[in-house]
Amino acid sequence: MESYKSEFIDFMIGCGVLTFGDFVTKSGRKTPYFINTGNYRTGGQLSRLGSYYAKCLHGELGDTFDILFGPAYKGIPLAVSASAALYNDFGVDVGCCFNRKEAKDHGEGGTLIGMKPAAGSRVVIIEDVMTAGTSIRETVPLLKAAAPDVVIGHEIISVDRMEIGVNGRTAKSEIKDEFGIEVHAIVTVKDIIEKMRGTIDVKPIEEYMERYCEK
Repeated sequence: MESYKSEFIDFMIGCGVLTFGDFVTKSGRKTPYFINTGNYRTGGQLSRLGSYYAKCLHGELGDTFDILFGPAYKGIPLAVSASAALYNDFGVDVGCCFNRKEAKDHGEGGTLIGMKPAAGSRVVIIEDVMTAGTSIRETVPLLKAAAPDVVIGHEIISVDRMEIGVNGRTAKSEIKDEFGIEVHAIVTVKDIIEKMRGTIDVKPIEEYMERYCEK
């Protein structure tokens, strides 16, 4: 595992974002770990978070994109902090854009704020975690409406839970087939198991993976 990935897991635990115990997901599954990105609460935490996203972006995609898009609401601080970190850490200056939940009918109007996509813009979507891919399905039409020739080739998330839905497929594979979007994660649940082995009892997470996740 790359060192920044190991550091990121420690960072999530330190921020109270990654916790272990007995939880229930929105789907009703009982899970031995939980991720709550709403627990990033300070400027220092968001600055560090942006740097982890920037490392993943730069490592996976280099500078082959023009705009980072953060879907409202949780994606907004992620895209902002990631774009700032890309510039500070790697000298890569890209646009940042996010949406309103409701269109504004006065002033500049519309639903998009920041650097709006133009024809041919290469957009990367920035989110926290992916469960069912609902946000992507809401986001793609927004971006396509702004610029019909926009290129949406990638999404960066913080944690890939690797879960299989009721249809027997992962949301990641569905999004790839439906939109052609490659999903990249800073870490996966396998990384978390590798990192935490010997520190906590990872057997419940392994059993959860065996039951609900891709092999």
